Amino acid sequence: MNKWIRGTNAAVLSLAVIGIFIVLTIFLNSVKGLQVDLTKDKKFTLSESTENALKSLDKDVHIISFTSDQTDTYAKRQVVELVQEYKKRTGKITFDEYDMVKQPSIAKQYDVDPGGTLVVESGTQKKNIYFYEMFLPGQRQGEYEFSGEEKLTQAIVGLNAKEKHKIYFLSGHEEIPLTKLNIWRSGLEGENYEVKELNLLREGKIPDDAEALFIIGPRNDISDKEAEVIKEYLKGKGKLYFAFGFDKDMATKWKNIDALLATYGIKDQHAVAIEPKQSVLFDPLTIIPEYGFHDITKKLSEYNLLTMISLAVSLNVDTPVEDYPATAILKTTDQAYGETDIDLLMRSQSRKDDKDIKGPLNLGYAVQTKDNKPKAVVLGGSTFLSDDSIQQQGNRDFALNSVGWLQEQKDQVTIRPRKGDAIQQAMITSSQANAIFYGTVLIFPVLFLIIGGWIWWRRRQG
Repeated sequence: MNKWIRGTNAAVLSLAVIGIFIVLTIFLNSVKGLQVDLTKDKKFTLSESTENALKSLDKDVHIISFTSDQTDTYAKRQVVELVQEYKKRTGKITFDEYDMVKQPSIAKQYDVDPGGTLVVESGTQKKNIYFYEMFLPGQRQGEYEFSGEEKLTQAIVGLNAKEKHKIYFLSGHEEIPLTKLNIWRSGLEGENYEVKELNLLREGKIPDDAEALFIIGPRNDISDKEAEVIKEYLKGKGKLYFAFGFDKDMATKWKNIDALLATYGIKDQHAVAIEPKQSVLFDPLTIIPEYGFHDITKKLSEYNLLTMISLAVSLNVDTPVEDYPATAILKTTDQAYGETDIDLLMRSQSRKDDKDIKGPLNLGYAVQTKDNKPKAVVLGGSTFLSDDSIQQQGNRDFALNSVGWLQEQKDQVTIRPRKGDAIQQAMITSSQANAIFYGTVLIFPVLFLIIGGWIWWRRRQG
């Protein structure tokens, strides 16, 4: 009788526990958005910036993930899980996944990368985020930092913006054409800029809606009349983004360009930066500049993203202009020098002598007004902006950051990247793999059954 009562009590207690578990599971499943992040650094918790951006989202956003057999499976999983977290928090986001190999017709509609691309689109606007942009090298070998949340939230904020910023690229002086700046242009349009080309000979003036004038890589000088038009534009609210090109006769041909930059106290030293330290990756004309302390370069320094400039002209501020303080944002090492003998350089030769400019050299400046408002960005080189170079390391980020600073973008989102530990890999043979499989699936379960049966039999005998 006592055994029957004890057995009944045990059965009732087991059923009660199971019932409580079922009720609790149904309750938790009914509470939308409830999740607990137990990781040390809260790796799976969205930031307050993202939460606010999703709450203020007032238009539908379509996110598409394009992957292929070249996409790292671990990276794909992290990106997909991140998008799913966004999707949970708002009904404005829809998400689709495509294999660009199996569905090439859909992939051709977008500028995708085989390593993986996230397309964020709303209406006629879209922005591409490449997987390699989201994963940054960590401090230790094998570690990484995942900045996917920052990139995705920035894209959503940009698409949700109401106003477009109109910027004009000057042409007519052998500048780098927009057809060779497609990646940068696409990035700017994704950040809500409207990009147009401007030939002053044809238009006669800078349009009234121009928020900034871009002069990228000119080989020839601007004319006297063009210089007057540009100076008049810059006297007002106009802003300038200038990146030098190269010409062997720049010391004598660039009279108006030099005068224009002198307005901000910036002097073209008519010397090409040379870095004596040569490696198998780069020649002496390729400079990996150090960053000056500035908002443009702050994040690049934190993420250890390098910018690469080749055939760069050295700059300096001999006499600062009180109304336009300039801050150096790109510098060479003190081992570099500015080659002034351009004829020698044209023969693929260079040697440091007393006529050359001693390093460190300045290769870029950010100019403000006396009221601390951005006025101009002046860079000693422009080749890093072209399609064949802009995707290397931090080139694209630097290009977009510098424009964002110049345009005083208030909706720039800064979210600390999530740290990822190095992926541990165990190298085992096929026989070891079979031993692990059979041990965990067959031997250990059978062993536990045998021991449990033996204990049960002993207790019945007792």
